[in-house]
Amino acid sequence: MPELSRPPRRYEYVDRGPAIYVDSFATIRREADLAGLPAGAEKLAVRMIHGSGQVDLAADLSVHPQLVSASREALEAGAPILCDATMVATGVTRSRLPKDNDVLCFLNDARVPALAEAWATTRTAAAVSLWEPHLDGAVVAIGNAPTALFHLLEMILDGSPRPAAIIGCPVGFIGAAESKQALVDFHADHGIDIPYVAVRGRRGGSAMTSSALNALAQEQE
Repeated sequence: MPELSRPPRRYEYVDRGPAIYVDSFATIRREADLAGLPAGAEKLAVRMIHGSGQVDLAADLSVHPQLVSASREALEAGAPILCDATMVATGVTRSRLPKDNDVLCFLNDARVPALAEAWATTRTAAAVSLWEPHLDGAVVAIGNAPTALFHLLEMILDGSPRPAAIIGCPVGFIGAAESKQALVDFHADHGIDIPYVAVRGRRGGSAMTSSALNALAQEQE
C-alpha cells in the first residue's frame, strides 16, 4: 500500500476535533434560545442541537424537571440503556458512560419477526416487549419508531416495570408527534410520573436521541 499523504489544502476550515466541538457549542449558545429550559438541561439541549444542526430545536423541547438528575443517577448506578434502533445504540459514546453500562437493542432478536406478525405491529414495537426483564430503572432511548414509544407506554400502563427516564424522540410523519405528546401528557393523563425529554412535532431521529444520551451520561460537555 502506498504511503498516504494529505492533499493540498484548498479551503479554509477548522480541522482540529477539539476546536470544532468548542466552536460548535459556542455557536449554539449564541444562536439558540435556551432560556425556557429547566435548570440543568442546557447542556442536554446544546448536545441535541449539535446532533441535529437545528438551533430552533430548543423551542420544541419538552424536558421533565428531573430528567437530567434521574438519568444520571440511574446510569451512575449501572442501569442499562434500552434503544429502539441500532443507529441509536451505535451513536452512544461508550467512553462517556459512567459504569460501562449495557447498551441494548433487541431489534435483531430472532423472536421479533414472529411477535410483530402475531401482534400486527412493527418489529421495532415488538422488540420493546423484550425489554421487560431490563426495564426497571433503565434509561430508555427511542429515536426511530413512534410505534415503539406507544408500545412502551402501553406496557407501563399494563403493569410493566417503570424506567428511570425516557428519551422520546421518534421521527416521522405518521404517529411521531402523537406518540411524543402522549409521553408529555403521561403523568397528567394516567398519574404516572416518569422523567422524560421529548421533541414536539415530527422532528427527532437517531442522531438527536444518541446526542441526548451522551449529554445525560456525563456532565462534561
